Amino acid sequence: MTTASETPGKIEQHTIYQIPIDQRHGRARDLFTIWFGANIHMLTIVTGALASTVFKLPFLSAIGAIVFGNLVGAIFMALHAAQGPRLGVPQMVQTRGQFGSVGAVLVVGIVIVMYVGFLASNIVLAGQSLHSVAPALSQTAMIVLVAAVTLIATIYGHDLIHAYERVLAWLSGCALLLAFFWIVFVHGLPAMFLAMGTYTRAGFFSVVSVAALWQIAYAPYVSDYTRYMPQDTGAKPAFWASYWGCSLGSILPMILGAMLGLIAADGDVVNGLTAFTGKASSAIVIIFSISIAGNNAINLYCGVLSTITLGQTFIPQWKAGPAARTVTATVLLLVALGLALFAAANFLANYTDFILLLLYVLVPWTAVNLVDYYLVRHGEYDVSSFFARDGGVYGRFNKQAIACYVFGIAVQLPFVDTALYTGPVAKMLNHVDISWIVGLVVVGPVYYYLVRKSQTGALATNTA
Repeated sequence: MTTASETPGKIEQHTIYQIPIDQRHGRARDLFTIWFGANIHMLTIVTGALASTVFKLPFLSAIGAIVFGNLVGAIFMALHAAQGPRLGVPQMVQTRGQFGSVGAVLVVGIVIVMYVGFLASNIVLAGQSLHSVAPALSQTAMIVLVAAVTLIATIYGHDLIHAYERVLAWLSGCALLLAFFWIVFVHGLPAMFLAMGTYTRAGFFSVVSVAALWQIAYAPYVSDYTRYMPQDTGAKPAFWASYWGCSLGSILPMILGAMLGLIAADGDVVNGLTAFTGKASSAIVIIFSISIAGNNAINLYCGVLSTITLGQTFIPQWKAGPAARTVTATVLLLVALGLALFAAANFLANYTDFILLLLYVLVPWTAVNLVDYYLVRHGEYDVSSFFARDGGVYGRFNKQAIACYVFGIAVQLPFVDTALYTGPVAKMLNHVDISWIVGLVVVGPVYYYLVRKSQTGALATNTA
């Protein structure tokens, strides 16, 4: 039962600690709007453009790969949605239940790097986009402006971000439809548009992997935005609202990106969007840039919660509040801002390498987390132990989870296909990268087997 209401105009008082029952609020449908609105922006468009600019796929093949990858990847993202209402804590705090209080540090640290990376990527694109419609204003000034908006939204926190994305779900959705309409019916596509590009199996499956990773990369976020919801929020409504919000919000702008990648000069998606939407370009680009600020607030907010989680691991008595969130947000944003200004000149190459790296380190974590939550503990955790100095019932280290995580990264290596390294199996498969599939299929069952074996051994010892 909802006993509180959303207060977007007030600074959030909570950080990583369990949300009291009488302060829970929200509905499952709020999860659709936050993930739909959060994904319709320039970074999603640029990610979709990889299908035609980097992997050289024809448009119809690109659509197939984008749709398939997102629909599969969103399953794993949305399965995390039920954890927030049940436990009332952020995702990375809950990870202590699988890895132990200190064992979770490696995963939390990697996730913080991910948040900062997406922050920097978004800031770069926002600056480039706004500069393309307002050339008189420097790209650096636009980058700083977007960063400032991001910081303000993060300081106000959870409820403002939800409210912000609710509005952007409509604004960005309309801007996206306008962009499609203008490019296809007003500007027009080249006569041989559907014949552009060359289908390759490696390119198709690479795009599937990129799209799936886009969804899986949201897995560490999900509980951060469901932990305020009433405990009676059903697992199925939370799953489907998150699933369709995130998948549809990603598929549509990615398809726009694949289209622009084929027709824009030199594959320049940002300038291509401006050029091909004519008189509507200013409104479209500004809305997408505002949406980037909203998505960045999501990244920064989660990054702050994860950073506080990391600090609290080593200083258990630290009770971080709004002031700590503000200071931490400012520091993380300054780091991302520095990266954005450094990486702007070679953004696309750097971004491609970044998302491929995420693929290999997030897959084993999500496999361990979901198997533990749904199959081992059935959602039953001792939340107080998450904050205990010694890790409580979960201890400082869970050797099975840590071993499976490292094993999950290692087992993917033979299937990896990147510019820096290509595994032997990937070469045999003609450079088709299926590493993420192998990681999910192998790690989950291995973790389940190890935990069950450990539990059986402990029961036999106690009986004896």
